[in-house]
Amino acid sequence: MEFPAPNTEVRLAVAQCFRTLTTSTDNKDIITALQTLHSYLDEGPDSRTTLLQRAEFRRAHFTRSLQFLVSNIQADWLHGLTAAQRTELWDGLFLKGPPEQALLVLMEGIGELRPSTNLDHLVSITERFLQSGRLADLLWSYCQGAGPSDSPQLRETLLGRIVALPDLTANKLHPNNKPLFLPQQYYPLLATEMLTALEQTCQALKDGTDCSLTFVAQTLGKVCIQGHSGLVLAVMAPRLSVCTCSDMVWQRICWKLLENVPQRWVESVLTGLVQAVSGPDALGRIIGNLVLTNRKAQYVITHKLLLLQYKYETGVLRIILGYLAADRERRPLLIQVLRSVSQAWANPSAVKHTPLEQQLYVSKALLLSVSLLKDSELLELRSDLLQCMLGGMQSHLDSSVVRIRHMGMVVGECLSSRMDISGTKLKFEYDQDEETQELLSLMTPSTGDEAEAEPVNGVDSTQENNETPTPSTQNESSQNKPDSDLDSDDELTPYDMSGDQEISKASPPRYLRDCLETLISSEDSVRVELSLRVAEGLVRKNVFATREISVQLTKVLLHMEDKYSINGFLSLRQATMVAVTVTDCIPVTQYLTTEFYSLNYSLRQRLDILEVLALAAQELSKPITEKRDPSMGIVASADLTPYPGDNPVHWRQEVEKRIQSKTKRLRKGATQPPAKATPNRYAPVAGHFFFPLLRNYDKPQVTFDLLGSDHLVLGRLIHTLGLLMHLAVNAPIAAQMGRALLDFVWAVRYHADQMVRRGVLFAVCSVFLSINSQNLLVELSDQLFETRIWLADVAEGDPDADCRNLAVQSLVLLDKSLKKQLQDQQALGPES
Repeated sequence: MEFPAPNTEVRLAVAQCFRTLTTSTDNKDIITALQTLHSYLDEGPDSRTTLLQRAEFRRAHFTRSLQFLVSNIQADWLHGLTAAQRTELWDGLFLKGPPEQALLVLMEGIGELRPSTNLDHLVSITERFLQSGRLADLLWSYCQGAGPSDSPQLRETLLGRIVALPDLTANKLHPNNKPLFLPQQYYPLLATEMLTALEQTCQALKDGTDCSLTFVAQTLGKVCIQGHSGLVLAVMAPRLSVCTCSDMVWQRICWKLLENVPQRWVESVLTGLVQAVSGPDALGRIIGNLVLTNRKAQYVITHKLLLLQYKYETGVLRIILGYLAADRERRPLLIQVLRSVSQAWANPSAVKHTPLEQQLYVSKALLLSVSLLKDSELLELRSDLLQCMLGGMQSHLDSSVVRIRHMGMVVGECLSSRMDISGTKLKFEYDQDEETQELLSLMTPSTGDEAEAEPVNGVDSTQENNETPTPSTQNESSQNKPDSDLDSDDELTPYDMSGDQEISKASPPRYLRDCLETLISSEDSVRVELSLRVAEGLVRKNVFATREISVQLTKVLLHMEDKYSINGFLSLRQATMVAVTVTDCIPVTQYLTTEFYSLNYSLRQRLDILEVLALAAQELSKPITEKRDPSMGIVASADLTPYPGDNPVHWRQEVEKRIQSKTKRLRKGATQPPAKATPNRYAPVAGHFFFPLLRNYDKPQVTFDLLGSDHLVLGRLIHTLGLLMHLAVNAPIAAQMGRALLDFVWAVRYHADQMVRRGVLFAVCSVFLSINSQNLLVELSDQLFETRIWLADVAEGDPDADCRNLAVQSLVLLDKSLKKQLQDQQALGPES
């Protein structure tokens, strides 16, 4: 059945209204025309128009009517209306009718108008549009299927206007943007409107009405892909979690919502969702078994969030892995994840080339996966986990980075404890810190029962503490006894014996040769300890006696072992060796540098040699005029750790001081006089410390392969050479040392170990700091260009953050030196 008359009638009536508004000057005619347009939007029995007429107006004439109003926003007839009439008749048309058409016209008008009262008028209407729940009406109209049969292009445009409204308004209204249009307010509002549409959908489904969630899913996906998932899902996720607890219809709505998210936006939605939900159960209720039906979702959950990205907190890992373990159909994916994570953790190349933060993230994922395994699954994967544990521990323990070694130890302990191999468990000695404690805690599932168990433990410990002070309770009971049982001596004040010292049968040696003989031949632990404690003082007080036996004493100390568990043994031995090296510099340095490349030395001894040379050079580099206390060496070495090479903070501080000293600052007032140059004892002997260490680095020995597996020593060697270079600033031999050092480190500049690369960059930085700009251009001009290109490459692409920072510092120093030299040449040019 056809209805040509209503269509024609509506078209003619709208045209007549447009003519009246354009030509009439009578307010009554204007008001009548606007009321006629309103009549096509009124619902209910009192409406003057039929249902077909209203449908035709919404379909074909509503957008044209709004566009006509916006184009005539400056017309006289509009300003002739009162404020109440304008709000009811003009503004009201935008707040009725199809909301998607009104939103598109409003955003188009805001984009076209220039800053004026008319623009402010449209902005205020848009605010009312958002505050009156019209976005929820828009979304619900598409859920009902009552939305217009639009084209894909029109729907994409509408999605763009909804999602990018804060950006569009900010570009147009800045700096006078409205608070409601800011992302912090708009996107939570949009999330609330989406929840409202979902609630209406839930009720409709319960009433037996079919609905579609395609448009809402597209809106959610587009919001998340544009980076606003945090604001939207922070509102939606808690509400969806509560609604899906006991309502199966809500669960089906959530599952269908995520199924309808376009594939290109699935990742952003899931990434935001795993961060917004409260736990794995809530995630399972919201997304269901999406990972089994959607390949993109499976890739994101089981691979990308675990192996390719590492910026998330431990709670996100718990949620992801707990979600996979919570359902019988998803547990095969947990096994798959465990295999891939264990392979990544045990990969030697990954240990060397991936950032430390990512390795920590993968270690957490591995431990959490293992903690979620059942005994039957653990038995099935036992051989794979054993292979992972052995190979991965070897790769981690070979690393020169302390945190990576500790990581390998903790994971090895946890895996062996979980697998319980032959009843034996691995146990390592390492310092407990927040990182290791967190890794150890991951093997304990986080359940409510265990969270409540903590106060119980606290009560137990409190009870134990209360039971400890038994003497006080005994005293109290004794006070209750009769006075006849009390002893009068109890009232005497005890004698203070805190300052008493135990009298030793042996006395410390007073001569250096006696000290040496004791260290060589004595088996008495007390005599050995006394000799070791006074050795440094004797060395510094008896210079001539020290020079007679310096090499022999150094040899004894280098080979000495802590057989008697002497307190502070390593620092005492090191301080004495430093004192001997400072006192008789050339013979001792020749011996130490020769022994560094000799056979049958442990890595610890070679590291000791490097540390002694570095500390001795630092002491010799101090100005000669400075009065030095003989006991200063003991104090300086008291803070040394058994592994001082693991903490390169001291040379970082030196580099920062040198950078600050070379930084020019413009200021008013009197300037400080430049520091007076003073001689030191290191400059004449710098070559004896430096060049022998470059002698045999490329000749692998039976027990020592510097360029191979012993990269820990290589890193410390380069650090030491850089420090020796830095201490030789302004020395005559500095340029020759700089050239030799650059040639040496150039061969290992792309080493796989990050500590070696840090050492290379520190050495390069030391060269730039120690050689003045003129000598730098004269002596190293052929190497500077390639060095600068390499530094720029490292600063941009090295996986280690410290390496990138050092490369940037080196580039800054090099550019400053070159700029200074060019300025000096330009200043001398006119004079010459």
